[in-house]
Amino acid sequence: MTQVYKKYLDPRVLNRVSALELKARQVVEGIITGLHKSPYHGISVEFAEHREYVPGDEIKHIDWRVYARSDRFFIKQYEEETNMRCYLLLDSSESMLYGSNKTSKLEYSSLLAASLSYLLLQQRDSCGLVTFDSEIRNYLPPRNNPKHFNLILRELELAKNGAKTDIGKVFHDLAERFKKRGLVIIISDLLCDVEKILLGLSHFKHKKHEVIVFHVLDRAELTFPFEDMTLFKGYEEKGDILAEAWTLKQGYLENLNNFMAEIKRNCLGKRVDYVPMVTDEPLELKLSKYLTTRIGRR
Repeated sequence: MTQVYKKYLDPRVLNRVSALELKARQVVEGIITGLHKSPYHGISVEFAEHREYVPGDEIKHIDWRVYARSDRFFIKQYEEETNMRCYLLLDSSESMLYGSNKTSKLEYSSLLAASLSYLLLQQRDSCGLVTFDSEIRNYLPPRNNPKHFNLILRELELAKNGAKTDIGKVFHDLAERFKKRGLVIIISDLLCDVEKILLGLSHFKHKKHEVIVFHVLDRAELTFPFEDMTLFKGYEEKGDILAEAWTLKQGYLENLNNFMAEIKRNCLGKRVDYVPMVTDEPLELKLSKYLTTRIGRR
């Protein structure tokens, strides 16, 4: 038995995994109430060709545009008539460990990933998980077996030791690795070079994936509530800084707002969903609001 599986059998780990599963179920059960249409279903189905209609075929698959031109009935055929394939990409770099309250960005993001995977598997879609920092740390390929949820939870529990982020490199590697079109869900604080992030997103879009970006930040990162002499811990090899906080606040907030605005603007331009998340906001409310909005656009 490998050390990894021994860790899975550690009662403390099993308890944490069970707690994560329970929280994910509670989040999703609250979201599903009132939602009668899948927010994701059918995205990966690709049109392949037509064939002539035969008695017994469903009328909804008739291509009426072809009928208008030819006065004959033809059925649309698809390359895949399976449910959607989803790839969850979780940033587990060192900056994700930050938390000004009880919940770190990584903990909040892990619960978000668990909730989404539970929702996807409940509707019989395939779901996989990638954890990454400066490189891909682990990759669970998409599966639609309900038991796959437990593997995802275990990997989320193990995703604790971060390093420096290199989002651009990771996104390019994954865009080449994902051979079949699907839904790519990115969960990250995006604290990396903007140009590299945008190039990575473009690579996913070039490969015909649909992309959602959940941008997870801590409230203190958004408001910079510090005033006195403060020691700022440098994550990801940045080094610590001791400074009068009030002298940094205006410049910091301007840079942050410009950074977020640029990410959002470029995501919209690439037809990528951009969803800002803050770790002190109830996850079920934020996620439910987004999914409801998404359904309304379909």
